[in-house]
Amino acid sequence: MLLDIFVYFEEAAQVSVAFIIGAVIGLEREFRSKPAGFRTMILICVGSCLYTILSKESNGVSPDRIASNIVTGIGFIGAGVIFKEGISVNGLITAALIWITAALGMAVGYHNYPIAIVVASMVVVALFVLEPVQRFINNLHKVKDYRIKANGDGEVLRNQLDNFLTMAEANFRCMKVLKEDNNAVYIYRIGTPNRNYDAVNNFLLMHKDVQTFDS
Repeated sequence: MLLDIFVYFEEAAQVSVAFIIGAVIGLEREFRSKPAGFRTMILICVGSCLYTILSKESNGVSPDRIASNIVTGIGFIGAGVIFKEGISVNGLITAALIWITAALGMAVGYHNYPIAIVVASMVVVALFVLEPVQRFINNLHKVKDYRIKANGDGEVLRNQLDNFLTMAEANFRCMKVLKEDNNAVYIYRIGTPNRNYDAVNNFLLMHKDVQTFDS
C-alpha cells in the first residue's frame, strides 16, 4: 500500500515537471500570439508524459509502439499549425516546438530529468537569446521573394521590371514563370542595396500590367 502511494506521488511529480516545462515553452509562444500557445504546450507536454508513464505500466503493449504513436500524433498537430501565406510558409518554428515539447514530456515520463532540463534550457535559449542573432543575420543577407501576377503574357512588365531593378542596382533573379487563368505569374527573388523595398513595391503598385503581387 505504501509502495503504491509512493509510486502515485512519483508519477504526480513527473507530470508536474512536464507541466512546468510545457508552461515555460508555451509562454514564449503565447507572448508572440502564435497558434499553439500557453495551454496547448502544457497539454502536449503533460499528455506525452502521461502516455509514456502508461506505456511503462502496460503489460500487453510494447512501450516502443506507444512512443511511436505519440510521435505520429504530434506530427498531425504540428502539421496543423503550418500554413502558407502568399509565397511564405509560416508556423515551422511552432511545429518544431510542438515536436520537441512532446519529446521533453516523454523524457520526463522515462525519469530522464537531466536531459529534459538541459534540452528545455536549450529551447529557451534558442527562443529568447538567439532571436536577435537571427534578425541580425537576416538583415545582412535579406532578400525577398515576389509573386507577381501580370495581365496576359506579361512580357512588357517583365522587361520594364528588369530594367527598373538594374537601374536600382538590385540583385534579382526570375525564379519561375507560371500560367494562371491565362495570365503569367512571375516569381522573383530580389535583394536591394539598402534593403528598402518601398521603391519596388511602388513600381509594382503603379504598373498597369500588374494584377496582384505579394512578398
